[in-house]
Amino acid sequence: MDEQTSAKAVHDAGKRRHSNDVTEQRIEKEGSTLTEGELHQIDDRLKLRPLAVYEIVRQEGEDELTRPTASLWWSGLAAGLSIGFSVYTMAALRAYLPDAPWRPLLESWGYTVGFLIVILGRQQLFTEITLSATLPVLARRRWKGVVALVRLWTVVLAANMVGTAVFGAGIAYDVLNAPEIREAALTLSAEAMEPAFHYMLLRGIAAGWLMATVVWLLPSADRSGFLVIALLTYLIALFHLAHVVAGSVEAMALMFAGRMSVQDALVGFYLPALLGNVLGGSALFSLISYGQVVNELDQRGN
Repeated sequence: MDEQTSAKAVHDAGKRRHSNDVTEQRIEKEGSTLTEGELHQIDDRLKLRPLAVYEIVRQEGEDELTRPTASLWWSGLAAGLSIGFSVYTMAALRAYLPDAPWRPLLESWGYTVGFLIVILGRQQLFTEITLSATLPVLARRRWKGVVALVRLWTVVLAANMVGTAVFGAGIAYDVLNAPEIREAALTLSAEAMEPAFHYMLLRGIAAGWLMATVVWLLPSADRSGFLVIALLTYLIALFHLAHVVAGSVEAMALMFAGRMSVQDALVGFYLPALLGNVLGGSALFSLISYGQVVNELDQRGN
C-alpha cells in the first residue's frame, strides 16, 4: 500500500468513526469508575446509529430483491388478503361503537390489525418494501439492480391487488353473513374515496412516509416492534391517509357492490395513492435516509 492510499484509508476510517468508538477509546485511555458489567449494560442499551439501521434495512432489501418470483407472489397474495382485516376490523368497531365524536379515536385502532399480521408475519406488502428494496439500488446504481427492483415492485403489487380483490369481494357479498359490518365497511370505504385527486396524492405521500418510518424504526425497536407498527399505522387511519393496498380493499368492495365504477377507482384512488406512496416511501424517505449515511459509506457503498 503506497503512502497516498494509506493516508486515504486513515481519512476514511476517521470519517466512519462514530461515538461508540470515541467512547471506547476514552475509557481505555482514562479509565472509568463503572464496573465491567455496568459498561456492558450501557453498551447493550446504546441506540443503533443511523449507519447500522441503514445496513439492516439494506440487507433486508437485498434479500427481497433476490427472492424467487413465485415466493414473492405467494407472500404478496397473503399480504393482500391479510391487510383486509384492517378494513374489516375497523368496520366492526364502527358498527358496534355508538355514534359519538370520540368514535374515530377507537375505531382507527382496528386499522392496525392487518398491518400487524403482514409485518410481523413477514409477508410482502408493497408500501413496506418501497424503502428497503430501494436502498441497495441507491447504494450501487446499476441497471441490474433497477431491473430487480422493478420486478419486485411489479410482482408484489400485482399479488397484493389480487389479494385485496378477493377480500373486497368477500365484504361486498357478505360471505361471513354479518350485514352490519358489511354496511359499515362500505360506508368507511365510500368516505375513503371522497378526496379529490390532489388531496389523495398528498395523503398517499404521507402514508408512504409513515410506512417507510415503520421499516426504519423496527431495527431499533427491539421488543417494541408491535407498538411501533400499531402506533404508526393507527395514525394512517386517524389522519385519513391513503394507503394503496389497504385502500384497495375498500375500492374493490365498492366496485363489487356496484357503488363505484372501475374508472373512478383507477383515476380517483389507485393512481394518486400509488404515486403518493411511492413518492413518500421510495423517493423522499429513501433519499433522505441514504443522504444521512452516504458520507459514512466506502467507495463500494458499504
